[in-house]
Amino acid sequence: MKTVFSGIQPSGDLHIGNYIGAISQWVKGQDFTESIFCVVDLHAITVPQNPSAIKEKVLEVAALYLACGIDPRKSKIFIQSENPNHTELAWILNTITPFGQLERMTQFKEKSEKHEVNVGLFDYPVLMASDILLYQTDEVPVGEDQKQHIELTRDLAEKFNKKFGQTFKLPNSVIHKDTARIMSLQNPLSKMSKSDNDPLGTINLLDTVEKIKEKIKKAVTDSNSSISKDNGGEAIANLLAIYSAFKDQSLDITYNELDGKSYGEFKGLLAELVVDKLKEIQGKYTQIRSDEKYLRRVLDEGKDYSINKSLKTLNKAKEQLGLM
Repeated sequence: MKTVFSGIQPSGDLHIGNYIGAISQWVKGQDFTESIFCVVDLHAITVPQNPSAIKEKVLEVAALYLACGIDPRKSKIFIQSENPNHTELAWILNTITPFGQLERMTQFKEKSEKHEVNVGLFDYPVLMASDILLYQTDEVPVGEDQKQHIELTRDLAEKFNKKFGQTFKLPNSVIHKDTARIMSLQNPLSKMSKSDNDPLGTINLLDTVEKIKEKIKKAVTDSNSSISKDNGGEAIANLLAIYSAFKDQSLDITYNELDGKSYGEFKGLLAELVVDKLKEIQGKYTQIRSDEKYLRRVLDEGKDYSINKSLKTLNKAKEQLGLM
């Protein structure tokens, strides 16, 4: 059975891009993989966070994982900062990571333009490599923007193995092309983001029905007026990708289903589809979040599992280095 590892930061609000590109894929795979999912709060603090707010966001994200379909009987969910093995292996990996390779990380360059540069922001990819390698991960479901980080993870694993002896499995990134990058509803050239300055660009998983309908109604399209497979720009293609994901069907089927429909009619169908799914998720979320005892039990079980599993890899790495 393959091991799958992934995680999302508890900063900002989870949105449909997170659901389509990550969480829904996790749900599909948990029946036939060893699935380990993390709330990566240590990554979140590489940019300024409100301490009291992030504590609540950690629980919100964990509850949304469950509400979206992650089953704790099949998968493990834990909070990154509750497993110290992540930071210990990250330090070990730092000692073999070339400075120049981190300087070339695209996300570091982008975030450096928006935030004060700190060592944590620079070193973020090494901690991510530690997250993945600790669990002898086979596959990491990611978006296109994270592919570079998985390549670094493989480089570090291979370098360590050659230098000190076989220790880490080399993970592969899993990118679902049709849904790898869900774009902003207001700017189809920019990925849907928790930090989007335009609130109309992002549909959050906990948005009200009114907000969802408004955002879809105001979503940009293009100069055409109806759907055609041979015509249409990036904006309408993005909306069609969202529709396909929520109907769990291919883009080809979606084009056949909607061919010739006006953009206005299509937006109405899309809004109805998204509202129905998010109402279902929100109902489950409210139930889970109100039972904090249950939520913390799930996270405690995940923590114990993650510590026990990752400690085997950490100890092997330390032994190879002569640290034990």
